Amino acid sequence: MTSASSQPVANPARRTVMAAAGAAGLTVALAACGSDGGSDAVGSGAAGTTLGKTSDIPEGGGKIFKAEGVVVTQPSAGTYKAFSAKCTHQGCAVGSVSDGVIVCPCHNSRFSVEDGSVKQGPATQGLPAKKIKVSGDSIELA
Repeated sequence: MTSASSQPVANPARRTVMAAAGAAGLTVALAACGSDGGSDAVGSGAAGTTLGKTSDIPEGGGKIFKAEGVVVTQPSAGTYKAFSAKCTHQGCAVGSVSDGVIVCPCHNSRFSVEDGSVKQGPATQGLPAKKIKVSGDSIELA
C-alpha cells in the first residue's frame, strides 16, 4: 500500500504574483499605444471619390477628410495639396490644420501644409502625398 506524499504544495510567492500582474498590465498598456491607430483609424478613399469644394479649403490651412484618409491643404491661393491623414509616428489620425501646419493630437507631431514634411516631432517621416484632381471648384481623389 502506498500513501500520497505529505509534502506541502508550493504556492507562488506574493512577489511573483505581483510581478506577473504588472507585466500583464504593461502588455495591455503597450498594446493600446500600438501603431494600428486604434479608434483613430484613418479610412482610405478610392480614386474618383469627391472630397469637397475648393471653397472648403482655407488658404494657409486645410481640411481633413477622415473617412477617405486624406488631408487637403491650400498652402497658397489656388494651390491644393493632399497627404495621408495618418500620422507617421504611431498611426493616429491627424486632428487639425491651421497656421501652415497639420497637427496630430496623439503626440503633437506637426507637418507642413506645403509638402507634408515634419515641422515638429516625435514623427521623423513626413506625411505621404496623395493624388488629387481639381476640376473647377471640385476636389476629388485621383
